[in-house]
Amino acid sequence: MSKKLIVSILIISSIVLILLIFNFFNKKIDKNFNKNVEKIENNKNNKNNKNKDNDEEKKFNSNLIKNVEYSTEDLNGNKYKLSAEEGEIDIKDNSIIFLKNVNAIILMSDKSEIVILSDYAKYNIINFDTIFSKNVQINYQENNISSHYLDFSIERNSLIITKNVIYRDETKILKTDVIEMNLKSKDTKFYMHNQNDKVSIKEIK
Repeated sequence: MSKKLIVSILIISSIVLILLIFNFFNKKIDKNFNKNVEKIENNKNNKNNKNKDNDEEKKFNSNLIKNVEYSTEDLNGNKYKLSAEEGEIDIKDNSIIFLKNVNAIILMSDKSEIVILSDYAKYNIINFDTIFSKNVQINYQENNISSHYLDFSIERNSLIITKNVIYRDETKILKTDVIEMNLKSKDTKFYMHNQNDKVSIKEIK
């Protein structure tokens, strides 16, 4: 075998080997590239889904209102002011707003005040009726009433206080099922749901 033939064989073998090596690395690069493209697409899709979820959350939270305040006045000259840390509009009825950490003042036409505090309230922005609930406190002159539920209606012109009702003044502590107060006449009724039960009265010495 001549030297020239041997050199030719070596050259051809080297070229084939280089082509094989190049082809191997090229396939590897393409595979890695495809993986990176797929990873980028997945990240993009995840980001889009996350943004979509955030948009949905923003839409869901768009009915929340901070530092809510309402005020009105009835035909008898009684003024009603209501404020809360937070309000959430009912998605089924936008005339209803659910309030949290509530403070209300009824300023009577005779200048006396009824102050109401509660953890929660359901307020109707059309007729101004308000249902206060949980840790309800009512202060009127020297009187304090605590309960879990208070139904206030301007249209009805009254307060109906129920659920674990305790009335306190300077001389007595009174426990009853219901207290009703007419804002116009100032008449107040204390009664039990069961007629056989009696209102509990404890004198303070």
